[in-house]
Amino acid sequence: MFIPLNGLKFDNSFARLPEDFYSRVRPDPLPDPQLVSYNPRVGALLGWVGDDVPLACRDMAAGQWIPPGADPLAMAYAGHQFGGYSPQLGDGRGLLLGEVVGPGDTRWDLHIKGAGATPYARTGDGRAVLRSSIREYLGSEAMAGLGIPSTRALCVVASPLAVMRETPETGAAIARVATTHIRFGHFEYFYHRGEHRHLGELLDYTLARHFPALLNEVDFPAALLLQVAERTAATIAAWQAVGFTHGVMNTDNMAINGDTLDFGPFGFQDHYRFDYNCNHSDYSGRYSFDQQPAIGLWNLNALAEALSPWVNATERQAALTRYQQHYLKSYEQRLCAKVGLSAAQPGDRELLFDLLELLNAQQVDYTRFFRALSWDDPDTMVKSSASVLFSDPTPWLRWRDRLRTRLDAEPVSSKDSRREKMLSTNPKYVLRNYMAQAAIERAERGDFQLVEQLLYVVQSPFEEHAQADSWSGPIPFWAQSLELSCSS
Repeated sequence: MFIPLNGLKFDNSFARLPEDFYSRVRPDPLPDPQLVSYNPRVGALLGWVGDDVPLACRDMAAGQWIPPGADPLAMAYAGHQFGGYSPQLGDGRGLLLGEVVGPGDTRWDLHIKGAGATPYARTGDGRAVLRSSIREYLGSEAMAGLGIPSTRALCVVASPLAVMRETPETGAAIARVATTHIRFGHFEYFYHRGEHRHLGELLDYTLARHFPALLNEVDFPAALLLQVAERTAATIAAWQAVGFTHGVMNTDNMAINGDTLDFGPFGFQDHYRFDYNCNHSDYSGRYSFDQQPAIGLWNLNALAEALSPWVNATERQAALTRYQQHYLKSYEQRLCAKVGLSAAQPGDRELLFDLLELLNAQQVDYTRFFRALSWDDPDTMVKSSASVLFSDPTPWLRWRDRLRTRLDAEPVSSKDSRREKMLSTNPKYVLRNYMAQAAIERAERGDFQLVEQLLYVVQSPFEEHAQADSWSGPIPFWAQSLELSCSS
């Protein structure tokens, strides 16, 4: 066991709530842990720096060492899973170690996944596997690198302990950091149990801890629901704009503050398809790419119902309407930025959605297309670098002509300024499934270098990385058949 010289400052406010909110559990240690990767950027958020910190993180994530001041607990919550209500879920294999007060009095939940079975594990073993842990480690940092609200990842560790899924897999654990782990399902848990006193306590806690400005509102529960609606809408609009599919948008996987939470069978679009479904366990396509905005509304409605003792029907409908309006506005703004428009004008929505229809019809590589468009000279059509991505470039060139006409109505600015903004909007790299799979396969053989390389690339996806240029090219043929499931 390695104990660092410097420590963390804890203030565990959630642990001061009534014990019906959680179960205190100590982690079940993983044997012989090996540090796969440590993320110093996240360590700095916690104010936890020093040469000895990576080894301390290894032992902490493996459950072999609990930092002084931590108070480990498994949260209780419920949720709608694939549309059906599950009254008892909770942290079946995760533990909230505590809340760290970082530089500038910032507050962060410190959480480990793969800590062993808890009272909420049902029949699960409470473990995590290296495959899914690496995917969450890289996936959450990829989202943060893209500027999308997300949980963060501190470190990932591997263990020789074999964990059974479809086949035996390498055991692992991940330490993640978040501004909150409160989910829509926390509110559903107490509402559907009829425990309105605890529901009120959770509401008061959430407002005081995460939305203190709303405490000045006369009707603060309704103000909270409106705030959650806007944050959720903005996050899902950001997902759609980068071609990200979450894969398991259950209400227990929806963070109250809009952060992207719980990375399972997620996927970034390769060849753009409206109906892209990254989870082969989702037989109906409920959580496919084009359904995400509607599912966000569905989930928000479930939260609104859970808050109904304090938020009346008119206020609940106002929040759902706000979600739809804010989503469309946010998505349109992001698409405008992707094609080089400074602000939306009448008629832009048709122009933008026609482009998406074209990309879908020809299944164009989504990320490569917008990156190529960023380099295009708006006065050039035939020589467009994006043209080669289309099997039939004729419809694209017609659309490109419409864009050029629209750009004539833009405020006067230099081409270089427009290009610079587009290059900071359209990433060169996203974490494609085959990239994560390549890192996983090497890590399972004990080689963690590719995990480190991809971490560096996805944390700065808008920059040029000469040593990783192959990751921005066409996806290999074998990668087109990769399938993912909820199993982790």
